[in-house]
Amino acid sequence: MKRDMLRQIFAWLLSAFFVLGGSLNVFATPELVADYERWGYPGWFHYVTGLLEWAAAVLLVPSSTRLLGSGLAAVIMAAAAGTVLAQGEYAHALSPAVVLMLAGLNGWLTWRAQEKAGQP
Repeated sequence: MKRDMLRQIFAWLLSAFFVLGGSLNVFATPELVADYERWGYPGWFHYVTGLLEWAAAVLLVPSSTRLLGSGLAAVIMAAAAGTVLAQGEYAHALSPAVVLMLAGLNGWLTWRAQEKAGQP
């Protein structure tokens, strides 16, 4: 029971990160919009990023969709890390790489819990 609660708290914290990140992207500052343009994305792409982050946040909360949410979160963070690495902004890749690892850990913990419970 204690492990279930810890897994739930971990998933909720990860979800909160994606709520915040999605909000910062949807309601982007001019500086962030300029970053997206510098990275080669169209001016509206920050909305796509923010909506995907919000979707990941929603999927991370219920245990029934947590594995999917972890996967989406990992893809988003892999894309973020790849973007800044491709631009030579190596220091900026650290944060998305850490969150990518946390999303992977959350997915693995969720998968293990479902496997032990006999869920598909």
